[in-house]
Amino acid sequence: MQNSSVFGKNKGKNMKKVIVAGGGAAGMMAAIFAARNGHEVHLYEKNEKLGKKLFITGKGRCNLTNASDMEVLFQSVVTNSKFLYSSFYAFTNDQTIAFFESLGLKTKVERGNRVFPVSDHSSDVIGALSRELKRLDVSIHLNTAVRSVKEKEGSFFAIELEDKTLIKGDACIIATGGISYPSTGSTGDGYRFARELGHQVTKLMPSLVPMEVREWFIPQLQGLSLRNVNASIYDGKKKLYEEFGEMLFTHYGVSGPLIISASSYVGNRLKDKELQLVVDLKPALSYEQLDHRILRDFEENRNKRFKNAIDKLFPAKLKPVMLDLSGIDPEKKVNEISKMEREAFGYLIKNFSMTLTNLRGFNEAIITKGGVKTKEIAPGTMESKLVSGLYFAGEVLDLDALTGGYNLQIAWSSAYAAGMHAGKAS
Repeated sequence: MQNSSVFGKNKGKNMKKVIVAGGGAAGMMAAIFAARNGHEVHLYEKNEKLGKKLFITGKGRCNLTNASDMEVLFQSVVTNSKFLYSSFYAFTNDQTIAFFESLGLKTKVERGNRVFPVSDHSSDVIGALSRELKRLDVSIHLNTAVRSVKEKEGSFFAIELEDKTLIKGDACIIATGGISYPSTGSTGDGYRFARELGHQVTKLMPSLVPMEVREWFIPQLQGLSLRNVNASIYDGKKKLYEEFGEMLFTHYGVSGPLIISASSYVGNRLKDKELQLVVDLKPALSYEQLDHRILRDFEENRNKRFKNAIDKLFPAKLKPVMLDLSGIDPEKKVNEISKMEREAFGYLIKNFSMTLTNLRGFNEAIITKGGVKTKEIAPGTMESKLVSGLYFAGEVLDLDALTGGYNLQIAWSSAYAAGMHAGKAS
């Protein structure tokens, strides 16, 4: 039996007016729980529809959480994971799945414990939330941008709309998102509201974003996907990141799961300096095993030229680049290649290096790194420590995680905390 305060409609005597700014994942969730808690809820969204960014998450499939155990969830939060302790345990990933199932949305677990709707359509997630908002009589104001959030004597007082209309309320939840994918309406309004109300906002950067590479060969490799490789990123001799998986070459540099995750860890440094990306193309083989493999290929092609003897080692697109970087004359017969040349070639295969020069911009970033300083927010309720009756939820906060459903879990959990506590006497 599910906890009724989490899953039921619980109209109480102490009805308050709760205003939610932002109709994305966190905004919709916060509005639902504030309404289930018995309050009159008004949700303001500047777009023509709810969940515009949610619609494109997970390539339109919506990776709505991750089914790993809680320890993995905390490890996957890159910034301020300790702050999430209360909210993650108050509304867990299991409760997220149960919540959506209770709304009639069937879910499934895929590789890496990623949770998706069975239908593979993000629109079904938005539909489930929208129906619940309607069932709970939440007043939804579309095409209505909030211009500012007002406080009076240290408490939330009202929001001001673009047409200067003042809407008074007892509590306000700011869930306006970040500044990634600005075409979806994420234009950083919440950061401005927070600053105007005395909050500090940490440095904002694109995160979960591809990276740019300087090397000449990058345009030649565009479209090439490398699976089962090991990628390491170095600042001089210091290793900043290492992971096994899949990456993709683009016309400007590198992308794919390995690189997107790496951006969470190295982004701060990459803004100030260049870093080295080292890819082990054959991580399953030691140097010695790789040398035996190359020798075997050479033996099978002993009378062929070098350029015609390495087809089995690389994808077709990568071969001319590796030939060039090897420094071995491509016309040289393999039986004339010295041991030193062969071993250097093996080293190249296990240390395919590139220079990372920059992150791509916010328009390609999945999330924003940085936000409202968590030290100024109560972790159990998401209420501002500076302005009573003011709450924050989702990406507007200085919280970010790896890909895999973790960032949406931050949205759901923080929104649950804000929704459940908004309107309660501080």
